[in-house]
Amino acid sequence: MGVLVQPGTLLLIIVAGYLLKRAGVFGANDYRVVQAAEFNLVLPGAIIYSFATNPHHVSFLLISLFGLIAALIPPLCVFFTSRHTPVANRAFRMLNVSGFNIGCFSFPMLQALIGPQVLVAAAMFDIGNTTMVAAGTTVMTQSLLRIKPGIPLPDQHPGSAPTLPADNLSDSDARRLHRRSLLRGVAKGFFGSPSFDVYLLMVAFMLAGINLPGWVALVSKPFAGANAFCSMLMVGMLMDLPACRDDFAAVGKVLAWRLPCGVAFAAAAWFLLPFDPLIRQAVALCCLSPTAIFATMYTDKVLGNAKLAGFTLALTAVISTFMMVAAHLLLAGL
Repeated sequence: MGVLVQPGTLLLIIVAGYLLKRAGVFGANDYRVVQAAEFNLVLPGAIIYSFATNPHHVSFLLISLFGLIAALIPPLCVFFTSRHTPVANRAFRMLNVSGFNIGCFSFPMLQALIGPQVLVAAAMFDIGNTTMVAAGTTVMTQSLLRIKPGIPLPDQHPGSAPTLPADNLSDSDARRLHRRSLLRGVAKGFFGSPSFDVYLLMVAFMLAGINLPGWVALVSKPFAGANAFCSMLMVGMLMDLPACRDDFAAVGKVLAWRLPCGVAFAAAAWFLLPFDPLIRQAVALCCLSPTAIFATMYTDKVLGNAKLAGFTLALTAVISTFMMVAAHLLLAGL
């Protein structure tokens, strides 16, 4: 029963954020303040703290590659299997089937279930995962579906078409400017994410053999301590119950992709990765994590529908709690 205390507390924070919003303590858009603090200060600080307090080995970059693959394959599968689906539905599905909530959810879960010694494996998994969820998934979704960056999809009047119409550029200069704009948008999508930038810097330090001094851990510790609370409170603040049957169907289709993909990647991590059982178990549990916290922000930017993404995250957090506990008990007995 003790293993459920930490994840249960995270779920209670989500409920508290939702109830305080319903009671009028928080306004409808107040979550944006917490969101800005989480993505620009708290989460980057938690990443730095993880690297400053845990040893990272170059061989663990294989775990990062595995995390990248696990976050990349589901949205591509959604894209290729939903060719006759309206673009708004495709975008929501692609943005929410990809990626895992590692720093805000899996870190405390793994610490409660296994111990702090496996957080290094989770951090390395999150490097590949963050490459997708902090920028890659959004850039890929917008590029494949021809959604213009910076403009919410409803304002682009997509109708029921599966993608937006391609720009008709007959002039070579216009095509060159379009390619330059696209590359600039891709670069901004990646390097405009503080978490992605911090991970790049930490990997560079690791490859160069540079250890962070002790004062870095002391400075970043408060950010790491606030990470789980801020992220879960933000989810509760932006969450609303689905308004109609179509919303329930959208969430259901995300779950129909996430759950089997998560189990498949967890099995692959356990049976294929060349590490000791505790490391393989940690990576397997990461594959059962809820939807990425970034999905709420990018669903808001692309679709203007952060609340449905917040409900998806809250629902998958409940499901993931029980799946991760069950998988831990199963794998620990093998």
